[in-house]
Amino acid sequence: MQSKELILEQFSTLSPKMQVAARYIVDHPNEVVIASMRTIAERAGAQPSTLVRLAQQLGYSGWPVLKAAFAEDLGLHSEGYGQRAKSLAARKRDPALLGEMFLAQRQNLDLSEALCGTSLPDVVKLLKRARCVHVAGFRASFPIACSLVYGYRLFRNTVHLIDGQSGGLEMQLRLIERKDAVLVISFSPYSRESMLVVEAARAAKAGIIALTDSKASPLALAADVSVLFSVKSPSFFPSITAAVAVTEALLELLVIDSGTAGARQVARAENLLNDSGAYLQQPSKRQSVRD
Repeated sequence: MQSKELILEQFSTLSPKMQVAARYIVDHPNEVVIASMRTIAERAGAQPSTLVRLAQQLGYSGWPVLKAAFAEDLGLHSEGYGQRAKSLAARKRDPALLGEMFLAQRQNLDLSEALCGTSLPDVVKLLKRARCVHVAGFRASFPIACSLVYGYRLFRNTVHLIDGQSGGLEMQLRLIERKDAVLVISFSPYSRESMLVVEAARAAKAGIIALTDSKASPLALAADVSVLFSVKSPSFFPSITAAVAVTEALLELLVIDSGTAGARQVARAENLLNDSGAYLQQPSKRQSVRD
C-alpha cells in the first residue's frame, strides 16, 4: 500500500492536529519530497513534532522514513546503482530474471501510455508555436534526446541538440531565446546539466517541456508541460525503453500535425540520404516530394 493510501485509510483515527497535517501531506505529495520537515509543518499549520508523531502512528520510525516512502511512491528511488547491482548479482543463475525484465518493459510501456496520453498533445502545440526547438539529454538520457532530434530534423530544420560536448554547454545555452521551446530529458538521479538547461530556458523566458519520471522531479516542477514515463527495472539501472517509446509517439503526433508539408519534408530528407549513399542498400523507388 502506498503511503498516501495508508494515510487516507487511517485518517479517521488521527487526532484533529494530525488530521490537519495529514490533509496537507495528501494534497501536496511533491512538497513532502522536496521540502524540509519544518517547511512542511509551517505550510500545513502544524508543529514539526506533529509530523513526527503522525509518521510514527502510521507505522514509520520517523518523518525521514515517511518522506522516503513518498519519494518511492513517486518513483524517486533512493537505492543506488551499486546496491542494486549487488542485489542482482546475488541472484546468479536465477531463471526468472529474463522474464522479469521483459515483464517490466511491458508494464513500463502500459503505464507510460496512460501517463502521457493527455500531455503529448500539449507538447505538440507548444513545439508548433516555437521559433526553434532545443532538446537536451545527458548521460543515459542522451540517446533518447539524440533519437528525438534525428527524427524531428527529418521534417523540421530548426531543431537543435544540447549535449554539452567538448565543454560547449554554455555556448549552446546562449542560443535559447524567448520564442523558443526547450525539451529536457532526465530521470532520477537527475543530471546537474539538465537543471542548468532548465535555468537557462527560464532566464530566456522560453517554453519548457520536461520528459521525466515523476511529477515531483525538479524538471517537472519547473516545466510548462511535463510528460512522464516509467523507468522501473529489475536490473541495476533504470529502463529507458518507455522514454524512447514516448519520444516516438511524440514524433508520430508531430508528423500528423505537420500535414502534407511535413510529409514532403520527410520524403526530401529521405531522398537526400539515399543520394548521399548513407544506406548500403538503395530502395527500388525514389520518393516523390510533390505527392
